[in-house]
Amino acid sequence: MSDSIPADPATSAKPAVLIIGGLGYIGRFLAFHIHSNNLASTLRLVDKQLPQLASLAPEHQEACSIQNFLQADASREQSQARIFDLPPGPDGSKREFDYVFNCGGETRFSQDDEVYKVRSYQLSLTVGTEAARRGVKAFVEISTGQVYNPSRTPQREGDKTSKPHTKQAKWKLAAEEGLAKIPGLKLCVLRLPLVYGPYSGRWLGTLLALARVYQSREPKETMKWLWGSDLRTNTLHVEDAAIAAWMAADWRARNDRIPNAPNEKIVFNVVDKGATSQGTMASIIKQIFGIETGFQNTLVNTFARLNLDHVVDEVNDDTLDDWADLQEDAGIRENGGPLSPFMEKELLRDADLSIDGSRFESVVGFRLRHERITKEEVQAVIESYKRMRWWP
Repeated sequence: MSDSIPADPATSAKPAVLIIGGLGYIGRFLAFHIHSNNLASTLRLVDKQLPQLASLAPEHQEACSIQNFLQADASREQSQARIFDLPPGPDGSKREFDYVFNCGGETRFSQDDEVYKVRSYQLSLTVGTEAARRGVKAFVEISTGQVYNPSRTPQREGDKTSKPHTKQAKWKLAAEEGLAKIPGLKLCVLRLPLVYGPYSGRWLGTLLALARVYQSREPKETMKWLWGSDLRTNTLHVEDAAIAAWMAADWRARNDRIPNAPNEKIVFNVVDKGATSQGTMASIIKQIFGIETGFQNTLVNTFARLNLDHVVDEVNDDTLDDWADLQEDAGIRENGGPLSPFMEKELLRDADLSIDGSRFESVVGFRLRHERITKEEVQAVIESYKRMRWWP
């Protein structure tokens, strides 16, 4: 990114914005929201990968262009000056970023603890320390609802976090706690459920790739889930995640405490209204793909609890070759995007993800644009894959 471009006096009243992990899934949608609504005087995205290699959708390319981009490893202290330094104002005055969003961190599951410690925990604390040193007005840490103990009852911000669902969530929680101890950091933590939307990989992309494999099979087979239809898998559309992040920063810059909870850390859950469960997704997939869906019986579930590694390996062996064949038949060789039916053991655990987002709505005034995941929302995701030529 060029450091020679001075701030435009016409936009300098708007905040200067830095997004760590700006080419990640939430980061690019946040950048697009800020850019398309002209919310910032300066927008800088920091990421380890280059925009040209990030499989950006056409509509994201301008917001995530090389003019707004800086390649750096934000977990390293040596990188902080390059990341945070801004060219001086028109009058020669020193400028700092107003809002910093940390959308970075290790997104893969089932990694060694050391990977999460460096790429998530250390990243958060390094950029958080620098943000505090420079007097940033709002530092928004994008965290996960998987820090809570699994429960079917929607979890509130003060509920127990002694049994995070995944190793990734364990280190995200450690990062939250470390950030809260940094003197002078204007911290706001957002805990999100399973985020989906156009171009999404991970949870929904895996589910849809699996469904496409089952759809292609002759004779037809029933696509069955473990555990049961009531297992909560709460959701949030990525556009709502981006809007929530911006509103959180705007609110945090003007507030130092949550009304009626002055001693609590500033943490908010953000979630849609759908109380999404495995049953929700089974119904949607049946409608879209025209395949039978269902749930395993108690005997199979009991076996799976005791032998989850074996079950996951068997499922992956059963589907990955079929997916590769579908891609080859469709002429998809090099660029399949983030799609794969590969199942992660950590995401197949019998653990409810259920969170309560009412605090963020009442305190910050947030309103959802996508109230729940529906057949139409999922169909729109598949259409986004087709636009990118990822869908076989």
